[in-house]
Amino acid sequence: MAEPLADHSHRTGRPDLGAPPRPGTTAPQPSGPSGGEAWPAQAADTIVRVVGQVRDKTTGPAITATRALVYGALAAILGTTALVLVTILLVRGLSIAIADLLGVVDLNRPGRGLWIAEALVGAMASTAGLVALRRAARPRRA
Repeated sequence: MAEPLADHSHRTGRPDLGAPPRPGTTAPQPSGPSGGEAWPAQAADTIVRVVGQVRDKTTGPAITATRALVYGALAAILGTTALVLVTILLVRGLSIAIADLLGVVDLNRPGRGLWIAEALVGAMASTAGLVALRRAARPRRA
């Protein structure tokens, strides 16, 4: 018959977890850092806290970048739409005003006010583009 495992806890100061419990004693129970029975809850809280910190550090910047991308795209679409509508409004308003002015001096013919208005808006857009190009090409001072 096999001999029972020897209890070496008197030499190491630690209970021998591999040895069977002695008759009349209970097996040692695992305990957490505080030694109480609440160690599973503490371990779960620690895991939740660590996972939350990792999530905040990884997904936080990704969410911020995604929001910036979405709002930037929305601003670009709305800005382009507004620019087109303002250009249409400007051409239409100038066309009506020029047609009225040409009618006063009896030079109005169909379409004449429209092409003059389009030429004026085109000249304004070209001038704005040339100014922006010059400013972009200018070396910056430190």
